[in-house]
Parts: sequence; C-alpha cells; structure tokens
Amino acid sequence: MSAEQPPPGGGPEGAAYADRFAVETPEMVAARARTGHLPGAPPVGPAVGATLAVLAAGVEARSVVSIGSGGGLAGLWLLRGMRKDGVLTALDGDPEQLRAARQAFADAGVAASRARLIFGTPAEVLPRLSPGAYDMVVCDGPPREYAEHLPALLDLVRVGGTLTCHGLLAGGRIADRTARDPQIVAAREIARMVREDETLLPAVLPIGDGLLVASKRG
Repeated sequence: MSAEQPPPGGGPEGAAYADRFAVETPEMVAARARTGHLPGAPPVGPAVGATLAVLAAGVEARSVVSIGSGGGLAGLWLLRGMRKDGVLTALDGDPEQLRAARQAFADAGVAASRARLIFGTPAEVLPRLSPGAYDMVVCDGPPREYAEHLPALLDLVRVGGTLTCHGLLAGGRIADRTARDPQIVAAREIARMVREDETLLPAVLPIGDGLLVASKRG
C-alpha cells in the first residue's frame, strides 16, 4: 500500500470520525464516565453504540436481550433504535455494572417497563428466557463469559433476528496465532461457530473492538 493510499476503513482517523459522527446524549456521556473504571468489558464506543441502534431499528426490535449490562450505555443506544413499546432485558453477574445501568436508565428517563435488569450469569438466567422470542441478542461482556452459551443464545433469536457480539477482534489479537489467552480462545471459538452455522448470515465490522453481526435465516 503506497503512502498516498489510506488504509482500508480510514485507519485511526476514520475510526475517530465514526465515533464523532455518532453523537451521544448527556446521559450517555455520564454513563460512559460512570462505568469506565469498572471491571469487565469496557463500555461500547459511540460508533458501536450507533450501529447497535441501527441494527435494532432494522429489525424493528420489540424484544432484546443484552448479555452484560455495560453500565447501561449499550442499552441506551439499543433503546434508541428499538420500537417505542420495546423491552430490553439486560443480565449481568457484576452488581456494580448492574447498578450503573440502573442509574443510566433512570437518568435518561427510561420507563421501568422498558428495561428489565437481571442479576445473574448466562448459565443462571438463559434457561428462564423463551427460545425464539427475541428480535436481537447482544453480547456486551467479555467473550469467555458467554462463549460456551452461544448455542443457547442463538436459540433465543427469532428467524430474521440478529445476534451481535462486541469485542471479537480483541485489539487485533484474534489474528495473532501466537495469542492463546482465554479471551482470545473464546473469541476464536465464537467466530468459528457463527461462521460455520448455515442458519446464520454473518459479518465482522471493524469498529470499536470488533463487532460480529449475524442474521438468523430460516
């Protein structure tokens, strides 16, 4: 690639522009500041959040499940794209993240009927959710926390619905064959399972830390 040609996607400058293009509300900015220091996966960037909103709008999402509450930031973006009568169910095994999400929704004036927050791990909560009843399933936690539950997560998605997994590229390390830490191994397994599933139409978007998107076909 010559010096005159920009890298695909615009490189760091393009990523920065994508984040600036997606304007966050004051409540989103406050949620980002509140959760930035908490353990777990970092909150989604503006470009990723805006993409989640567009995807939710594209499937006219009325029912969405988020694995990992992300301090409420991803939830605020999702609610922006969902139908006005849509309900977001967010589960998290970290009480701090869940408290931050509850605060974010309260600050934004989200009605209690539109956001259901559940304390628990995927293993504890997923069996209580109805298969095929959700327009969108969003994985917003560290990949190793939900990789083994991917078949159950896919069962939740209706035909025509969407699965998204953030953090898949792990800073580009997923392509480094020498990287074998648990998060990378989990991300690779998720990518393999989704790509090999003939009921899914997948793509990886190089925004944020990598957003895997898959549409469920009949």
